[in-house]
Amino acid sequence: MSLLLPIYAFAIGAIVGSFLNVVIHRYPREESIVFPPSKCPQCSTAIKPYDNIPLVSYALLGGRCRACRAPISMRYPLVELANGLFYLAIFYRTGVSVAFIPIAAIVSMFIVLIYIDAEIQIFPDVIDLPGIAIGVAIAYFGLDQLTNGLVLAHSLVDSLLGAVIGAGGLLTIALAYKLIRHIEGMGLGDVKMLAMIGAIMGAEALLPVLLIASVSGAVCALPLALRHEKGMQLAIPFGVFLGFGALAVLFFGSTLWHSWLNALAIR
Repeated sequence: MSLLLPIYAFAIGAIVGSFLNVVIHRYPREESIVFPPSKCPQCSTAIKPYDNIPLVSYALLGGRCRACRAPISMRYPLVELANGLFYLAIFYRTGVSVAFIPIAAIVSMFIVLIYIDAEIQIFPDVIDLPGIAIGVAIAYFGLDQLTNGLVLAHSLVDSLLGAVIGAGGLLTIALAYKLIRHIEGMGLGDVKMLAMIGAIMGAEALLPVLLIASVSGAVCALPLALRHEKGMQLAIPFGVFLGFGALAVLFFGSTLWHSWLNALAIR
């Protein structure tokens, strides 16, 4: 394998990450992700191509706009770096194969969903519904056989079952919570995202994803709730933690599963 190929994978991921930043910034503001070209949110000065190089430009500009010197959010380099590293990790699992493209797409989708949910607590249908379709396509074409350990649905039936159980299970919980507490506890966006996760990763992955999401969500949300005037009624973007759980299980699910089985055997 050429040493340049991993570099290409990372570079492509960082470039795509730059576009993800546009989506993350503009979708909540109901702006076009195509026009106008990138501009500074503070002074509206168009960003020159040499100031729009992923990671590099942020470092050279010291994290500030060249025109008005307003600080640039750390989200921009973090998304570019994260997406680049994820693409690199995917490449090491898939190599040069057709599986790289759809898996890279769903990882980028998860990143966008995480950030948008954190900001406005909404999941765009234009992302999660195609995500379900991509998951079904991955299963239909048996691309899990080309990924060297990534947790993906192993058959079309598994993918469809995962989507149905994911959506149906979370919808049941949400309706039961509303019936008991008479308030909305979970939106339909979370239901659609878990359907997407189930379609991509299969039915067996849903429980560990929910477990990781619930534990990480509780750890992060409890201190915030205790300090907030709304207390335990504080709305928490659960989709952020669903995305985190999905990425963790996608890449490390097999390792975590074997570690757990080994721990049980030792006991």
